[in-house]
Amino acid sequence: MPENTVTADRETELLGLVPDGLFIDGQWRAATDGKTLRVFDPATGRVIKEIADASPEDGKAALDAAVAAFPSWSATPARQRAEILRRAFDLLQERKEDFALLMTLEMGKPLAEARGEVAYGGEFLRWFSEETARIQGRYGANPEGTGRMIVSQHPVGPCFLITPWNFPLAMATRKIAPALAAGCTVVIKPAELTPLTTLLFARLLEDAGLPAGVVNVFTTSTSGAVSEPIIRDPRLRKLSFTGSTPVGQRLLQQASEGVLRTSMELGGNAPFVVFDDADLDKAVDGAIAAKFRNIGQACTAANRFIVHRSVADEFARRVTERVQGFTSGRGTEEGVTIGPLINEAAVQKASTLVEDAVTRGARVTTGGSRIERQGTFYEATVLTDVQPGSEILREEIFGPVLAIVPFDDEDDAVRIANDTEYGLVSYVFTESLSRGQRMIDKLETGMMGLNVGVVSNAAAPFGGWKMSGLGREGGAEGIHEYLQTKYTLTANPYA
Repeated sequence: MPENTVTADRETELLGLVPDGLFIDGQWRAATDGKTLRVFDPATGRVIKEIADASPEDGKAALDAAVAAFPSWSATPARQRAEILRRAFDLLQERKEDFALLMTLEMGKPLAEARGEVAYGGEFLRWFSEETARIQGRYGANPEGTGRMIVSQHPVGPCFLITPWNFPLAMATRKIAPALAAGCTVVIKPAELTPLTTLLFARLLEDAGLPAGVVNVFTTSTSGAVSEPIIRDPRLRKLSFTGSTPVGQRLLQQASEGVLRTSMELGGNAPFVVFDDADLDKAVDGAIAAKFRNIGQACTAANRFIVHRSVADEFARRVTERVQGFTSGRGTEEGVTIGPLINEAAVQKASTLVEDAVTRGARVTTGGSRIERQGTFYEATVLTDVQPGSEILREEIFGPVLAIVPFDDEDDAVRIANDTEYGLVSYVFTESLSRGQRMIDKLETGMMGLNVGVVSNAAAPFGGWKMSGLGREGGAEGIHEYLQTKYTLTANPYA
């Protein structure tokens, strides 16, 4: 049987392993009012599971549990916290096929990509298990010699984590792992569209020996009504959100009341700049990775392909040829490279943006239409000669559409690349070391790929500038988002 072939019995068996309740204070329980929500497979449109639909009362119970567990967990020795995270990593490796298939079923990504996400998401568990014992302070005499300064780091407190639908495992581990490593307790709300992976991960944390109340999970179809009371509760000390900029702005307003520590990983409009001296083989490989990974549904996905006019036609020819070799279908099917978009709204958005670009003068070299089959599919698409003013250059596409804009010189490329309120990531392809260094200085993004099309790594600080967010996730910086600094002055021991 081919590696990617998944039987209906296997799907049913896996879905039976996923809890259907809320995980609060170490217990799986129904919603207080008994309501449920349905989770759909975007490739077929069918319901794959019904789960608890939390009310504001359930959200408060989750925060109550996190608050009660915080004193004990924050006092747990760093090595013990590290060992639990490491056990979670090991268990994830043992169960990687379960998590990969579950993500394919609820989100739609091809199974091979889902396996990649398991590997990526697991690295946050391993990385922060190693960082747990490396939380450092400093000690020394003050400049006047009248005392000794002690600077120490302490867990910020109970945290509320809100994750998106597009990377159901990695976005959960990227937030939960540093929080636990720092000694914080957690309430996490996964996206309504893809909540099952987080529920299965909570069960894994149980098996890894995590004490009751340290991580609490609720799922809900009324996110605002359940989340706002948690954010406004004075016992909450940290909010971390990954999602759209407009939603992030509203959450920041709510968080301001309690002066919460916040981490916001928001929207993007990533430029992908190809200079005339670029290695086009590398650039095309990078473009395919930067655009079509996760069906283009990633905040790091390249949105605007800014290509030097002298190589624009050849670049378009090569990427078109590659894209025409893609296979669309359900992610569990053998050979599929492009799965469905998450829902009908995503298909409509892709269609509208492509139609607008074509109306303004862009040319479709491949794709350009929804796929008429069961599920929410849109063709992998390449557009050339996209004109200034096109909506596709302003809005985050979040779909498999590659839009090419020509430029004439370096200053022109920088101007086009920076012409956005977003600043998450940029990609640059050039064989000139000096030009690459100039681009590091000139491009207004928190991350940059130089001759590479994928930048995410658990050991690196992930985050953006401008309207793309606040704070960093991953790397040595990631754990500090969950720590607060205390300065203590002691008397001069020799006085």
